[in-house]
Amino acid sequence: MKAILYILAILVAGGGGVVTRLQSSKFEDLQNSRLKLISDTKAATADASVKEKELTDEKKVIADAELKREEITQSIAALEATGAALRRDSADLDNTLKAQKDELAELDKALEEVNKIVTSLGESVTLANLPDKIQEIDANKQAKQVKLEEFDTLITAAAKSLANNRAESDRFAKRIIERNARIGRNAMEAVITAVDQDWGFLVIGAGSNSGFTPQTGLLVQRDGHLIGRVRPSAIELNQTIAEIDFQSLAPGVRVQPGDRVMLAAPNRN
Repeated sequence: MKAILYILAILVAGGGGVVTRLQSSKFEDLQNSRLKLISDTKAATADASVKEKELTDEKKVIADAELKREEITQSIAALEATGAALRRDSADLDNTLKAQKDELAELDKALEEVNKIVTSLGESVTLANLPDKIQEIDANKQAKQVKLEEFDTLITAAAKSLANNRAESDRFAKRIIERNARIGRNAMEAVITAVDQDWGFLVIGAGSNSGFTPQTGLLVQRDGHLIGRVRPSAIELNQTIAEIDFQSLAPGVRVQPGDRVMLAAPNRN
């Protein structure tokens, strides 16, 4: 029994050693695994740090590249705009050059015309003294213009004077015509065609067409001698009715048909 117990004790002691060794070995393995894990973790962490740094660097490189690309794109756009502006400027310069060539051709043509004109002015005129000659011609032109204006003034004054003279002449001629008409009326004589002694009136063979008016005083004459006066009372176109002024008649004298009448007072000239 003791032997069995001894054997069991040995076995237990041996088993405990085995367990201890087993546990020690497992712990060592675990420790090695933990250390390896720590080492791997550190390595992974270091590698991750490196990768992160590389990633950061790559991102920075990419950002720098993007920025550079944007700058290049802007530069290209600016260069394209500059190129377009240069092309426009070049086109404008071409147009300007063409216009200048055309203008130069016109100037050459004008210079040729000027040379012809200068040649036609005489040998003494050159392009050098042309301004002086032009000034001289302009002065002569101005002097002639002044002279022409003076002539125009004189012509205007003469025309006005002529018009006034014509008007005065017309007025004078009208006055002469009117004067001659009045003189003719002053010398006019008319014949008495009928006499009514009872009523004291007579009929004269002339009327308003001869210038008779109610205010016209008439003298009656016979054989060149004055015998009396009559006063117009009714005047028609071709005859006049007049009243006999008996007080103006000489004693025993009567107005008869055939006697003549004339103006008692001449018209004013």
